[in-house]
Amino acid sequence: MQVIVLSLLTLGLGAVGAFLADVIGMPAPYLVGPAAFVTVAGLCGLPLMVAVPLRNLCFLIVGLSMGASVSPDVLNAARAWPFSFVMVFVTSVVLLTAAYVMLQRLFRYDPVTAILAACPGHLSYVLSLAAGLKSDLPSVSLIQSIRVLALTLCVPLIVELGGAVSPIISMPASMGLGSLFAMGVIGFALGAGFHRLKVPAALLVGGMATSIVAHVTGLVSGVIPLWIQTPVYIAIGAMIGTRFAGVSLRDIRKALVAGALVTVLVAAISAAIAAFMAQLTGVPLGATMIAFAPGGLETMAAMAVIMRADPTYVGTHHILRLIFLSFLMPFVIRRFVRTREGT
Repeated sequence: MQVIVLSLLTLGLGAVGAFLADVIGMPAPYLVGPAAFVTVAGLCGLPLMVAVPLRNLCFLIVGLSMGASVSPDVLNAARAWPFSFVMVFVTSVVLLTAAYVMLQRLFRYDPVTAILAACPGHLSYVLSLAAGLKSDLPSVSLIQSIRVLALTLCVPLIVELGGAVSPIISMPASMGLGSLFAMGVIGFALGAGFHRLKVPAALLVGGMATSIVAHVTGLVSGVIPLWIQTPVYIAIGAMIGTRFAGVSLRDIRKALVAGALVTVLVAAISAAIAAFMAQLTGVPLGATMIAFAPGGLETMAAMAVIMRADPTYVGTHHILRLIFLSFLMPFVIRRFVRTREGT
């Protein structure tokens, strides 16, 4: 009973934090808001927690949601720009490696924390991975949030320079609850298998793999309903907030500086690669800059509309980057975890 009461208290505080973050326009408000609000509550002495079964359910749903962005259209677009898409994978590895080296050698973060914080994108996925591992979750959250914030703050500048007004973007259709339940059952079974293989965030990876197959084959279409997605991200944000207890101001300052420097580093590298790809492929520089930027899918898609860049080119680059990172990160992290444990 105590676990239920504390979980409800934590989720309630997370919901308040999400509302306030959304009102003031923070990036990723349903993650950052609850994390910040629950952190403050915990520092004030409140005992807070999120029950393990609820946490696992949220991870499964996040995985299903991630896979829903993949469709046959993405694969068709990949065939139109093959070399450009190969460079997306190369760029992801280069950015991940460069940021990892900086975080470990300059800021002395442990390998697992450094690789999580270095991931060039996929904020919700990275934080979900971090929440299930022995890592410095507050630092991962801060470093990743700075990257998102920096890119989000660039959008108004691009709007001004582009001289365009963002049109109303329609929300994609939601999938049926029957399809969602069926994918959830299969994803859970697959995640249980991944867990036996000691894959990090096994339920999340299992849900994502199930959803990708279902959407690419056309068996399922549409996204997870918003009324399900929102509370799930609030719960994950609240869970992140419970991990901030005992974090010193010195650690926070270190993470803020690290996040700023890493953002500058990966932005500079991705801009150089984008300029090279524009010269090589003839695709306009604006489109390649957005396509290769290590930002969130939603933000970059909106930026493509504002700058009148090819939305298919930009969108498919980011979707494939997220797919690549989704499968790469668990196995990279697994290697670091095994090294740390001496196995």
